[in-house]
Amino acid sequence: MKMIGRATEIAQRIVDAFREPGNLPKALAPIFVRRNDDVPCRKWSWHNQLLVALSGTSDARGIRQWNTVGRKLKKGCKGIWILAPCIKTIREKNDKGEEEKRNIVYGFKGIPVFAVEDTEGKPLLGNEQYDEWVRKLPLVQVAESWGIHVGTYSGEGKGALGYFQFGTGRKAIVLGTENLSTWAHELVHAADHHLTRLVDDRNLLEIIAELGSAILLEAIGYQYEADLGGAYAYIQHYATAAGKPPVRACIDVLDRACSCVALILDTAEKAAEDIS
Repeated sequence: MKMIGRATEIAQRIVDAFREPGNLPKALAPIFVRRNDDVPCRKWSWHNQLLVALSGTSDARGIRQWNTVGRKLKKGCKGIWILAPCIKTIREKNDKGEEEKRNIVYGFKGIPVFAVEDTEGKPLLGNEQYDEWVRKLPLVQVAESWGIHVGTYSGEGKGALGYFQFGTGRKAIVLGTENLSTWAHELVHAADHHLTRLVDDRNLLEIIAELGSAILLEAIGYQYEADLGGAYAYIQHYATAAGKPPVRACIDVLDRACSCVALILDTAEKAAEDIS
């Protein structure tokens, strides 16, 4: 499925549309993922939840927590290090001169937790709503063929709507919103990493991922989800930081964005052939 020619044609239409941003459809409002299962790490600090998600898993616990639910660690597995607060109790007098106890955080220490993928034993109840949504994502087989874990986290108020992580032992795409544009954006980051190792300036990388996302969704028939209004606003932000007009920034990275799309579609075709 050599899509470079078609991808370039779609990309040019998108760039042309960006010349009149006032005519673009309004950006889609994000539908945030709200995980509400009983997994202990959902109650951890946001930073520790993010460390878990970026380590390529949706469930991590300490050894005793795993043992409590009838699971044990596989031989040779490695922990995910999170930060636990060091707390001590102090006594102080209040405004009335009465002595009170108060807990204070005086530092942090690293402790290891372990991903569900590194355990074995009794089956766990999952969050079927989001697990099923991930399984049905278009082109999810591409991420799987590249050894990338795809998961979700409760995304509202957490900054970025999604992440592609590649600097740890596991590669992962984690999504905080039920939005195909966000999914395609992170998948293009993964393709770009496959091709270039993502060594360029962040502004450039984000423009490539957002333009590539719009091209990819248009190419596979998701014109509405391509969200050109949102894509333009996103690219405008990073183009301004790069000191370029949005259309110029898109033209500069058009070939690379199309190469990412072509790689994703070719990989999807190969994965389908392997299954058949």
